[in-house]
Amino acid sequence: MKFNITAREFIERSRSGDLDYMAFAGMMMDELQRINKKYNCLREIVDIRSHLNIEPELHGLPMSVKDSICTRGIGSFAGSRILEGYVPPFDATAVAKAKEQGALVIGKTNQDEFGFGTFSTNSGFGIPKNPLDPSRVCGGSSGGAAALTAALNMPHIALAQSTGGSISCPAAWCSVVGLTPTYGLVSRWGLIDYANSLDKIGPIGKTVYDVALLLSTICGHDAKDSTSLDHPKHDYTTFTDRKELHGVKIGVPKEYISGLDSDVEKHVWHAIKKLESLGATYKEVSLPMTKYALPAYYIIATAEASTNLAKFCGLRYGLHADLKGNATEYFSRVREQGFGEEAKRRIMLGTFARMAGYKDAYYTKAMQIRTLIIKEFKQALKRFDVLAAPTMPILPPKFDDVKKLTPTEVYQMDVLTVPANLAGLPHLSVPVAKMIGLHLIGDHLQEPRLIEVASAFEAAK
Repeated sequence: MKFNITAREFIERSRSGDLDYMAFAGMMMDELQRINKKYNCLREIVDIRSHLNIEPELHGLPMSVKDSICTRGIGSFAGSRILEGYVPPFDATAVAKAKEQGALVIGKTNQDEFGFGTFSTNSGFGIPKNPLDPSRVCGGSSGGAAALTAALNMPHIALAQSTGGSISCPAAWCSVVGLTPTYGLVSRWGLIDYANSLDKIGPIGKTVYDVALLLSTICGHDAKDSTSLDHPKHDYTTFTDRKELHGVKIGVPKEYISGLDSDVEKHVWHAIKKLESLGATYKEVSLPMTKYALPAYYIIATAEASTNLAKFCGLRYGLHADLKGNATEYFSRVREQGFGEEAKRRIMLGTFARMAGYKDAYYTKAMQIRTLIIKEFKQALKRFDVLAAPTMPILPPKFDDVKKLTPTEVYQMDVLTVPANLAGLPHLSVPVAKMIGLHLIGDHLQEPRLIEVASAFEAAK
């Protein structure tokens, strides 16, 4: 029996009873093992053959979960050796909602440690490879989620997470669809935080319908999360059938379309012209605050990360060491062993930025810049329904080339994804060519419009 079907087809066949679950589950396990040997996209594989669940809505649809999102009874390490061995006794709210609707967790996807990276080369559990070209990175930090989605030729949706572009980047470089929702639309409860004011949980799938389906399941208010929005739930799949875009106004930020790789520039402009052919109109728009977004982001994100990671000290979670020396010596020894190089770098940067005497010079100014960036986006989105830009400025680099980059050059890779994340705006990356994505950015809670535009584009390709 062949299971090369979409998530939509899987649910329809499951609902009608026309699906052999045991045969499907066995083939899924074989495929996961085969793919993981080639691409290392899963840190842990879960055997679903003894946990089949065909309850409402998702009807047993396989779902992978990023390693930083807690799963009851399944190790959740956030890609870090310092959390190795931590098995949560609870599910994150997003996971619980999906499971309640019949999703089956098939494994935990590999990632950059705590989300610290653009290439997924900072994991404590090996480096995932890009299925489209194994000599290249798959993007980060949700690299394992995007790589698995691209490689697995069976129905599957990935639950991922973004702080500064960690859904969009790997989605673009693995030629899949990634949707980062409005900050607060999906509960963060049960997420192992990178930066509290920036983190968002969202879906990665093969199609726009896939991400709309999972978003419909995981969105909604959560009393356990103080940042959760009390916003009416939508069935976002109802916005996936639009075929034309008459009346849709698209803004193209000129700061986002300069200095691009030539292939990226060519294919993104081709995609914008395709949207025009579907009835949309477009104009260039200027977002001059863009140049301040990256430094502001790294000050805010590292300051919050420094605070969040202080609790990983070898006493409560994960890695432990022999109780020798005083408290400072013990904590230093555990953190030295457990944290990777990039995690240590960001802890030090963040600690410096929030120290007395430096907080006003760096952190406070970064927060002021953030407010200005939000205002600038809001003004632009009064004139346009969506903004369209490249997701990433270049094709995914090869591993040998990544080794030559300085930390600053690596951070610069996030230049196109950071602004929308800093503003908490929803954004969606849809593939336009091999390893190239078109980034659609909308106003807060305008996921329906993004899904409509992306669906129309997808249908016309």
